[in-house]
Amino acid sequence: MNKSKNENQRLNNVSKWYSSRKGLDSRLVLYRARTLLPYFKGSTVLELGCADGLMTEMLVSHFKSVVAVDGSAKFCKITRDRIKVDNLEVVCCLFEELKLNQKFDTIIMAHILEHVEKPNLIISRAKTWLKDGGVILVDVPNADSIHRQAGVKMGLLKRNNELNELDKKLGHRRVYTLKTLQKDIKKTGLNIKVVGGVFLKPFTNSQIKKWWSEEMMDAFYELGKEYQEIAAEIYIVCEK
Repeated sequence: MNKSKNENQRLNNVSKWYSSRKGLDSRLVLYRARTLLPYFKGSTVLELGCADGLMTEMLVSHFKSVVAVDGSAKFCKITRDRIKVDNLEVVCCLFEELKLNQKFDTIIMAHILEHVEKPNLIISRAKTWLKDGGVILVDVPNADSIHRQAGVKMGLLKRNNELNELDKKLGHRRVYTLKTLQKDIKKTGLNIKVVGGVFLKPFTNSQIKKWWSEEMMDAFYELGKEYQEIAAEIYIVCEK
């Protein structure tokens, strides 16, 4: 099986069961979008990794032109069917094979770099699609999240950045720390302008969804801003 077929198969396996619209994940997408919103620039955006389009729905109300890309044909169909607006183009393609004839004011890569085989290649390609003065917004799960640290203390993980069963099911190849994410970005020559955290997560998704109120989740979203190094997700704002 060649590399493209192998990558397509990995994505197809995830798209068979995953939905960003269920459980705590839907709330985290909202928090992610809310966090990145102040850094949006210009009128055009490239979203690398739209999945089933939950964040895409938010982007079409903020940008005049949205290009959403995903390697899963199923996810692309779901996004096209759900978001029928004139300012959205959905492209089904692996990032490694993507060809674009335009540049963008804002590029969003949310929960992408932990999946791809060569993250530096994807970041470098994104850089070529960025307009001068534009911004690249990167967001990934955080290996040093307090819930993963608790997993180590409980003996469920050997180290913070070990792939757990959910990571493997999602097709993750790595789990970043803030330090390793910054290292990969700096290799591409991009300038890091802002770093931060999204949502302080002391328990599992299912535990939080079952027992927490919206007010509690909102409070821990605010705490994630103050304790970025142990937040559930980390984000970086990059410029050329």
